[in-house]
Amino acid sequence: MAYTVEVEGLRKSFGTKSVLDGIDLHVARGSVAALLGPNGAGKTTTVKILSTLLRPDAGRVRVAGRDVRTDPVAVRRAISLTGQHATVDEVLTGRENLVMMGRLRHLTKAAARERATALLERFDLVEAADRRVSNYSGGMARRLDIALGLVDEPEVLFLDEPTTGLDPRSRRDVWDSVAELAASGVTVLLTTQYLEEADRLADRVAVLAGGRIAAEGTADELKSLVGGETVQLVLPDAAALDSAMTVADLRGYAVRADAGALSVHVPTDGTAAGVRELLETMAGVPVVRVAVHRPTLDDVFLTLTGTNPGTVPA
Repeated sequence: MAYTVEVEGLRKSFGTKSVLDGIDLHVARGSVAALLGPNGAGKTTTVKILSTLLRPDAGRVRVAGRDVRTDPVAVRRAISLTGQHATVDEVLTGRENLVMMGRLRHLTKAAARERATALLERFDLVEAADRRVSNYSGGMARRLDIALGLVDEPEVLFLDEPTTGLDPRSRRDVWDSVAELAASGVTVLLTTQYLEEADRLADRVAVLAGGRIAAEGTADELKSLVGGETVQLVLPDAAALDSAMTVADLRGYAVRADAGALSVHVPTDGTAAGVRELLETMAGVPVVRVAVHRPTLDDVFLTLTGTNPGTVPA
């Protein structure tokens, strides 16, 4: 398989603090890979090294077939990086932003205008092309920001938390744009705190924790790491939660409790008989609500990092 991003034994420390402790990562050409992890896990540091903004302390790192240590200029020619916040010029129109970027990338005036028109169409910004960016919605500005990174048609696009701060509709618009990019052959590596984003977009997902890749695979492969379906029992109070845990311990159930949500998650085979047996076992415990729960990337994240993604600031 041809890999556009190849990382082996990557290490990076800041003073005495080790941020990356020997990570391995491979991203296939024309695919979308997502790098997950809590704040401080090293996601942005990894992207900065891959995009030549930081030098690694150790390890082998190749992007688009070039070594980031020995041939950083060639790496920069092959990549584009979009950070956590849009960097468009709000005084200019969308078209003017794109033409300006084309000229900065040494395109002729005619070629820059042609490229701008093509990107405006690609990112559904034609109607807003000649409006000042200050009048754009957050999602439109973000799509324009990604378009700016594609003026010179990079092989690899790095997206560092591309939908931070966007409303759900704008986030979906950006997702559609990223999916179209991958379909066109661009290799995309994104870091994100939104697990739904990784689940929807990524061909492969890597979870970074403690400076290492804790797990890597497709979303379904990672979900299988935390087992099959579970039954969620929501209890009315802490006393009922304690009772449910006591019964579960006596019956040998490997349960996971969530004291904040007053709930327990009990493994099940997903059949009606299995759920009925569990409810009969818990007959003496007051239960407010019952739900069958299939594993999500949230469960994977919590299991591997010990952090609830819903409580991590974006």
